[in-house]
Amino acid sequence: MGSLVEHARRELELCGQYAEDPAYAQSIIAAVAAFASYDGHSGGSASIAGRQLAKLLDYQALSPLTDDPDEWDDVSEKSCFPTWQNVRDSRAFSGDGGKTYRINGEIETRTSEPSTRNEPRPECPAIGIDPERDEG
Repeated sequence: MGSLVEHARRELELCGQYAEDPAYAQSIIAAVAAFASYDGHSGGSASIAGRQLAKLLDYQALSPLTDDPDEWDDVSEKSCFPTWQNVRDSRAFSGDGGKTYRINGEIETRTSEPSTRNEPRPECPAIGIDPERDEG
């Protein structure tokens, strides 16, 4: 069996990526080479590192989100509801500053307090958007 870099190069050639965009393919090869350059990987650690790398490349957090105010951006102006978006995982939205939040419609609770429906701010039209309800 060849190296991980050889494997990546072969797969990118077979799927047509090298022909379509050689610079892009080279950037992927460089990332694989950087990953493979760590000599301390065992089969298990490489698998864990790969999952961590995939999460980081997808702008996801590696540890649990908190209700630290520095971790949440107030995006209420855009939503017309009290709404915060997490800076560590942009998929996470909260109606209570991070005490509870949703990622892809799934509720994650940070406290024992029940989540309540947020009312629109008076200066925003009532447009029927409820950030506490999964729209998807």
